Amino acid sequence: MSRKPSKGGAPALDMTPMVDLAFLLVTFFMLTAAFRMAEPVVVDPPSSIGQVMLPDNHIMISIDDKGRVFFGISNSTAKMAALVKMSEKYKVPFTEKQIKKFSGLASFGIDIKDLPRYIDATESERNKFQPQKGVPLDSLNNQLKDWISNGGSEAVRAYMEAKQKAEAAGQELKAEKPRYAIKCDAKTKYMLVKDAIKTFTDLKIFQFNLITSLEGGGTVLEASKK
Repeated sequence: MSRKPSKGGAPALDMTPMVDLAFLLVTFFMLTAAFRMAEPVVVDPPSSIGQVMLPDNHIMISIDDKGRVFFGISNSTAKMAALVKMSEKYKVPFTEKQIKKFSGLASFGIDIKDLPRYIDATESERNKFQPQKGVPLDSLNNQLKDWISNGGSEAVRAYMEAKQKAEAAGQELKAEKPRYAIKCDAKTKYMLVKDAIKTFTDLKIFQFNLITSLEGGGTVLEASKK
């Protein structure tokens, strides 16, 4: 006996709404994504077997194989506030546009007097920026000490404000309290690292982290240092 064909025909699924949703999500992520600028220097840290991950909230000191010191703050709000304080102390003016642009820099390694020109430069120009001798940290001009002091206090302030807002909203803040960290190249001379450590101890900061890479390659990890 022959089977009668279905009067309704083959089932069909309209995919138009799904396509619209996909493009909407792509557009949303493109508009809200924050693009991070490239690091001004490549630092290849020594390897270790440490397994403690560096938190997102940190104040980082990087030292390359030439001994140049680079400074960076992960929290953009604290970064801008620290720049305003440094501007007031060293009498170097910055425009609102420069302060906002500074918040997107991963790190920098120059004297503050050259910082306005460095901020205004394009990313390709920053790679060839001169002079880029590192953040000064000698006894007569220890700008690194002031960056750590101002950057650390502003990072803590930003953390406490975020924590208070989260508590007021009945939410739990997942971010950790800001940490200090030193990342040096495997070929960096010990005396240069020692100067950076002394800067921390002069500020009575006795707990920070030394950044290393996982043996055999892999994610950058941290090792505790007191």
